[in-house]
Amino acid sequence: MHSLHFTADTTTNGVRERDFTVGGVPGVLWSPESGADRAPLILMGHGGGNHRKSPAMAGRAELLVTGCGFHVAVIDAPGHGDRPRTPHDEQEIAELFRARAAGEPEGPIVVRYNAHLAERAVPEYRATLDALQELPEIGTEGPVGYFGLNMGTAIGVPFVAADPRISAAVFGLHWPDALADLAKQITIPIEFVLQWDDEHIPRESGLALFDAFASKEKTLHANAGKHKETPRFEAHNAVHFFARHFGRTS
Repeated sequence: MHSLHFTADTTTNGVRERDFTVGGVPGVLWSPESGADRAPLILMGHGGGNHRKSPAMAGRAELLVTGCGFHVAVIDAPGHGDRPRTPHDEQEIAELFRARAAGEPEGPIVVRYNAHLAERAVPEYRATLDALQELPEIGTEGPVGYFGLNMGTAIGVPFVAADPRISAAVFGLHWPDALADLAKQITIPIEFVLQWDDEHIPRESGLALFDAFASKEKTLHANAGKHKETPRFEAHNAVHFFARHFGRTS
């Protein structure tokens, strides 16, 4: 089992931010400034081309920490943030940029590359969860959620399918190709975000992935707009979703 090593510790506006590594993988843990009491943990996955401290990750974490008193953690995906790219990463990214410049569909490349990243990232997320649950303020008894869109869904669906410790999740904005069969194994409560006018992911594809989840409780949030126009209030909706399932106010 990999140990968790903290490398930095700061506090701003009531949110404690601790950088860490687990098995060489960099991550960040946000927690309430004042409490050592145990609280639920939300693991997040960032989008493609971003990193663990991107504005979306930091903003969602602040809402979850200040609104509900949760702990929130995210690690850099392979080839992202502070993690070096492999030759395979470079090849796939170059192919994506080539297709984009030529006006060709990006989906087949993104689906293929994200599936490769997920194979590497899922064991890392499981090891990170193992290490975080060793902390006294988290422990093994409390609930754990997952929140990830785009590439965060590509990694999150196989992670949640493989790890029974996750008891609620927010996904969205991805194709079903590599994920539908795994989604059929997931029965926990799900909230799913879809952009109705997504120029990359046809709405039929997003709906097919939503439909694939075997969850008895699953909610679809479909918003007008293109791929990168997800309303900011969806982050607040995710907070309410986790608060409802984990018994916290928001």
